[in-house]
Amino acid sequence: MAGKKTGKRTVTRGSKKKNGNLGVFVISLVIVLAAGSLAMLGYAAVMPDGEPEAPIIVDFAGIGQQDSPSRDESAGTPGDAAAGETASQPVSSEQVDPTVEDAIAAENERLLNEAVQKGENVHLVNCADSDRVTFAFAGDILLDDEYAMMFHYRTRGSDINDTFSADLLERMRSADVFMLNNEFPFSSRGTPTENKTFTFRADPANVDMYELLGVDVVSLANNHAYDYGEEALLDTFATLEEAGIPYVGAGRNIGEAKKPVYFIANGIKIAVVSATQIERNAVPDTREATATSAGVLRCMDPSALLEVIAEAKENSDFVILYIHWGTESQAETDWLQDKQAPVYAQAGVDLIVGDHPHCLQKLDSESGVPVVYSLGNYWFNSKTQNTCLVEVGIKKEGMEYFRFVPCIQEDCRTRQLEGSEKAEVLNYMRGLSPGVSIDDEGYVTFGS
Repeated sequence: MAGKKTGKRTVTRGSKKKNGNLGVFVISLVIVLAAGSLAMLGYAAVMPDGEPEAPIIVDFAGIGQQDSPSRDESAGTPGDAAAGETASQPVSSEQVDPTVEDAIAAENERLLNEAVQKGENVHLVNCADSDRVTFAFAGDILLDDEYAMMFHYRTRGSDINDTFSADLLERMRSADVFMLNNEFPFSSRGTPTENKTFTFRADPANVDMYELLGVDVVSLANNHAYDYGEEALLDTFATLEEAGIPYVGAGRNIGEAKKPVYFIANGIKIAVVSATQIERNAVPDTREATATSAGVLRCMDPSALLEVIAEAKENSDFVILYIHWGTESQAETDWLQDKQAPVYAQAGVDLIVGDHPHCLQKLDSESGVPVVYSLGNYWFNSKTQNTCLVEVGIKKEGMEYFRFVPCIQEDCRTRQLEGSEKAEVLNYMRGLSPGVSIDDEGYVTFGS
């Protein structure tokens, strides 16, 4: 996504200074110089002959300066961070060794050029911190104006700050890469799938909400991307591409659907792959992509996904699998989740992030690989439900930390939880997840 925040890809949407700044500068400069000239004349008139004149110093650095706008004006988030910093990152007093910076930049360029030559779907990320790359993950989101979330968003004045809590918005925007599940097509075309209970379709203009949230990549591997047929799915690709948002898990043909999305940052190459096993029948409503038709990447039979994982593993330092699986409204994992999680872990992924059940499921590890079985609904329907944001820090050596941030979806809003509400959700997750340790701030230690 062309960057709405520092720590994003090299093409940024940073705040633009108003055209009036140049005029302010010129007028201020004329006034200062004129005042300075008069001061010189007056000073010369009263100084005794032979004494040196004091120099007049004009502070050009202060002329025409105004308070810089936030890194995300569109969301109205206050902030006065300097260019190159996120609002959640204070200005550091420590200077990064220029030699280290040059080495990272050179490695990023090498990796990028190599990926481009291979024809990979690759994106360069400028991180706020040279020590790590931060990812944030959320679950299902729905931007269809015919359903509760967007209806209430519109009736409340389309105010993102009234819809997500300020601390949660800051977390989403400050992550180097923020990913969620795009559980619908963006289109005004197509025909709803016959006999399907819920069919979703969002106005392509609603993609602007992703900029307000700080979204950097979405999964389309789900059971609603094809709700209005192939032409609506094609419109979805075009809408996301125009907005500069990478997508994974679907494509105009099977070759595109199987392509990982790669992020290069701090000299590290991170792969994101995605697939869906939902609609577990021989003729699913959500079509799988073929050599000649658009669709999603399916993984009830894991063979195709295992090929993708192998490719990603060969071409990156860290592989993230974002998978659509499980049984709706069931906190317990189901048989196919239990069967496939170890398969993907042993195939070489480094982190598994699941969605689809529309509720939280356990945290666990398989063969030493952390697994989030279900993130739950993030901003999807009018139910009151616990949910989360998952944050991870990634270094060259692997995952540095994993944090579960408790949240709640209620009254068609989503907010971060604190105090007793936060403790309650963390305790609930501890009960679901006996194989891990979760501290009071949500940091998770996984077993082997």
